[in-house]
Amino acid sequence: MVLLDIPSPLHDVFGARQRPLAIVLIVAAALAVPIAVATAEPQLVTAVAPWRVAIAALLVADIAAGAVANLTAGTNDHYSTRPTARWVFIAVHLHLVAVALLLDLPLVPALIVWTATIGGAVVVNLLRTHPEQRVIGGTFFIAIAAAAVLVTDVRALAIVGILFAFKVVYAFAVDHTRAS
Repeated sequence: MVLLDIPSPLHDVFGARQRPLAIVLIVAAALAVPIAVATAEPQLVTAVAPWRVAIAALLVADIAAGAVANLTAGTNDHYSTRPTARWVFIAVHLHLVAVALLLDLPLVPALIVWTATIGGAVVVNLLRTHPEQRVIGGTFFIAIAAAAVLVTDVRALAIVGILFAFKVVYAFAVDHTRAS
């Protein structure tokens, strides 16, 4: 299979080398998810200023793209050899809270899902060499996804919260190359 060399400024997104299909799927997720959420919940894009919608859409695009990219060998391998970068990645993920603030969505449910996600990612990342890391990450994801649905009746927040949890606690925190 063909591997493309990725320019160094994009290594944090795609890794050093990436398959063309993976790039297409990452970009497709980045485009499709914000459009789908905005189409399904049109009041989100009309209730706040356009600049807030634009920033929120970019954050949702990053969540969706990352949920796919973090499953690829290119991105996984990039972060597997950079433990400090892994911790920074987890620490800077305030996306869900920012989306809630930008779109005037309920903040408490967003904070609950965000806290559970970051906490889960920390635990999963600490278990990098554990033979059941993938199962533990999946269990955290399932629990957080259920919580995301149960703590809010705002469909868009639940959807973005579930994608956020998948991206950070499972797709990223699990070392898919090493996990058995």
